[in-house]
Amino acid sequence: MKRSLRTLLPVAPLAAAVLVAMTGSPRKADAETPADAAERAERCATRLYTAMIGESAPEAARTSPTPLTNFDALVADPKFVERFSRFINSQMNPRTGATPAEDASYYMARYILQNGKTWPEMFVGKYDVVPTDAANAGSPGMVVDNPNGLGYFRSRQWAVRYAGNELAGIRIVSAYRMMQNTVGLTLAATTNAPNVDTSAQGRRAAVCAGCHYDGWFALDKVAAVLGTRTGTGAQTQFQPSTVGPQQILGGISIANDAELVQALVTNEAFDVNACRLAYKYLYGRQENACEGPVFDKCVAAFKADKKIQSALAVVAKDPGFCE
Repeated sequence: MKRSLRTLLPVAPLAAAVLVAMTGSPRKADAETPADAAERAERCATRLYTAMIGESAPEAARTSPTPLTNFDALVADPKFVERFSRFINSQMNPRTGATPAEDASYYMARYILQNGKTWPEMFVGKYDVVPTDAANAGSPGMVVDNPNGLGYFRSRQWAVRYAGNELAGIRIVSAYRMMQNTVGLTLAATTNAPNVDTSAQGRRAAVCAGCHYDGWFALDKVAAVLGTRTGTGAQTQFQPSTVGPQQILGGISIANDAELVQALVTNEAFDVNACRLAYKYLYGRQENACEGPVFDKCVAAFKADKKIQSALAVVAKDPGFCE
């Protein structure tokens, strides 16, 4: 699925700016003094270190004429790994989990960064996130190899957290979180009015079908391939899907959760979302329209090796990052 990376800038302000430039009095550009250059480099170093590890830049970085070259060291710093993993967890969960392993995205992101793995492995790798003490759900989480793993999406604590409460046990919440975590899909749940039919038939009503049955992200159709759940909390049990392949995500035939996630991480929206995460981490916001060329370079770099570090590098090393 192709997604627009940016919108066109309005023409009128640009035209006005050109008119002012043509009619205004000419000014002689002032040459940058060594003191100005040093001040600019110091500000750049401070911004880079603050964004990457949340700390002030050391003197060596503040006095360097090329502060952005420090990015390569920072991206390998354990402080960055910890900070970025926490950031990712904040983007993939609406709130902190009740137990550490419920925040599976934090542990998986940290594992991916520490071990030089590609970003898709965060979601399709043969791993599992489990408590370090199997008898204590409140113990810290850890990533373990699991030949039946699917990133952290099959980790029990994560699956129970997002099992949902649909009347027939359809895992609509899980379906949404999978798409939100991988491609950045953002939907706003509506509050049900009294006596509204929330069953599958009720969700087919025109006001609900747009999200639940129509469009490439149709929540009910995507959830259909995930199977169902019974029970709640520790008694939650999951059953595989029995409905057969579904035509979803723009007409792709998908039969199970593994095929679903594989389709998501190979969609261009996954590459776009990786760069949106990079911008939000470094700038605290999504990309602006005028940053389109840099954003496009970010997407191209990420596509080349599928490493989130490559996406961050394009954004942080661009001269505009320090302007």
